Amino acid sequence: METLTKKTLKGGEFLIKETHASDIFIPEEWNEEQRMIAQSCRDFLATEIWPILDRIDSQEEGLMVELMNKAAALGLLGLNVPEQYDGFEKDFVTGMLATETLGAGHSFAVAFAAHTGIGTQPILYYGNEAQKQKYIPKLASGEWKGAYCLTEPGAGSDANSGKTKAKLSPDGKHYIINGQKMWITNGGFADVFTVFAKIDDDENLSAFIVEKSFGGITLNPEEHKLGIKGSSTRQVFFTDCPVPVENLLSDRGNGFKIAVNILNMGRIKLAAAAIGAAKETASKTIQYANERQQFGRPLAKYGAIRYKLAEQAIRIYACESALYRATQNVEDAIKSYESEGMDHGKAILKGLEQFAPEAAILKVNGSEVLDYVVDEGVQVYGGMGYSADAPMERAYRDSRINRIFEGTNEINRLLTVDMMLKRAMKGELNLMEPAGKVLQELMSIPDFGEEEETLFSKEKKYLANFKKAVLLVAGGAAQKLMMDLGKEQEILMNISDMLIDLYIAESLQLRVEKLVNLRGENACGVQLDMMRVFITDAADRINKNGKEAINGFAQGDEQRMMLLGLKRFTKTDAFNTKDARRSIAAVLIEANKYCF
Repeated sequence: METLTKKTLKGGEFLIKETHASDIFIPEEWNEEQRMIAQSCRDFLATEIWPILDRIDSQEEGLMVELMNKAAALGLLGLNVPEQYDGFEKDFVTGMLATETLGAGHSFAVAFAAHTGIGTQPILYYGNEAQKQKYIPKLASGEWKGAYCLTEPGAGSDANSGKTKAKLSPDGKHYIINGQKMWITNGGFADVFTVFAKIDDDENLSAFIVEKSFGGITLNPEEHKLGIKGSSTRQVFFTDCPVPVENLLSDRGNGFKIAVNILNMGRIKLAAAAIGAAKETASKTIQYANERQQFGRPLAKYGAIRYKLAEQAIRIYACESALYRATQNVEDAIKSYESEGMDHGKAILKGLEQFAPEAAILKVNGSEVLDYVVDEGVQVYGGMGYSADAPMERAYRDSRINRIFEGTNEINRLLTVDMMLKRAMKGELNLMEPAGKVLQELMSIPDFGEEEETLFSKEKKYLANFKKAVLLVAGGAAQKLMMDLGKEQEILMNISDMLIDLYIAESLQLRVEKLVNLRGENACGVQLDMMRVFITDAADRINKNGKEAINGFAQGDEQRMMLLGLKRFTKTDAFNTKDARRSIAAVLIEANKYCF
């Protein structure tokens, strides 16, 4: 019965359907093999990466390639590659755990993610059998390094407006590519590029597998960047670069679809890497707060510092809950599509496409959680936080790119709402009926009947009301603004932030509920505190965003009615977040690290 429930859950349905705690995966359920893989990733960082971060950042010649080869020797470059192409064929959830753990590897994490993600996946999921046989084993073994050439000087977020051109040679044997690409991660040492270009005057991009040895490829010097300084980032120029016709990836004009689907994978994996980095940063912050004495006491004794330590942990734990909820949803969708006879690679893409709204939510939340964690890390370190001799300065700089990578957070916020509304228009997501019911509920007298109170009944009621708040605002905006809603980006941002808070809060509640079912209430006091603090704060944020949106499109009686409804749907009982945070901080301080 449980499998059927999981099967029927679609991307975006968290807004209109109840999810049961038994149906989600939580990180406390890792099996022994998964824990061993994570440990080998941690050991790799501790022995190979962290001791030489300055050397990596100085881009010592050949060093990153050497480190990638060492990772390859441990099998880390081929974790999710099928065995038939010399990979280890681990499932999506296991691959995500490795990405998370290695996310604490600063510039190395970027090179690793680019190679195993956008460097390998377009060929793995869109290549024909001959292409996969030729390229994937060499990418999985690290013999060849991969890069991805999409962005151009005039085509960032609007990727399909790229100007790079491909023309068929007179003898029909090659496509001749001309154009310029920028911000190409691993560009300085890549052997294989997935290059996006328009054939002749096509409206849509096509994709090509281009080997560096084909010729006609030149590179600008390494970019001087704010952070991730050890990651190779170059401009790549193609001047009459001859690409054999058999290296066209997928169908002509299918490049934009490839780019979009590979980005879905990139977004959810970026959230994982950000959480890995955030955990490591939080641990360093806790350790420094325990060591550093001020006014005769460790920093960790002070309430203002304890607030920061607890808030770092709450945000990390909440985002991680949503990350693995969505990851398991994708895994279940993959298995479901495969059971219907779909090819494994297509099933992965379809599963990711299904949960693209959640991937966009996680990309935004993960990158912003990491930004919060590193910012407060600098603050706790004080003057040392600003010094390049202490670890926070690098963490702070390296974090900032994540809100730009894989589509800016602004684009991802807009996409989240856009994808869900488009699915509603196509009849794939039934948003209109629940939104209509919320409006009817506003016209009726509230039900003040007594409900039987259980451990999570209060939080479940809050979350059900948060869903009504989102439906009220999104439904009202769609009805009032119709086709003009797309132009009202501020309102879309408000709705997106409401959705993000809802999804993260519900994921956290489900995780804690499942954990209580596994371990008992007495063993989960700190997790219950984290859940209650997050939901209490989320209610205020949802109220603020809802108010801004309503005031942006409604007036008169309609505005008053909606604001009253919003107030009703974001109401929570008084809760002492100060003492809850102190309890959370006490556990972290005792453990001397992020310990959840």
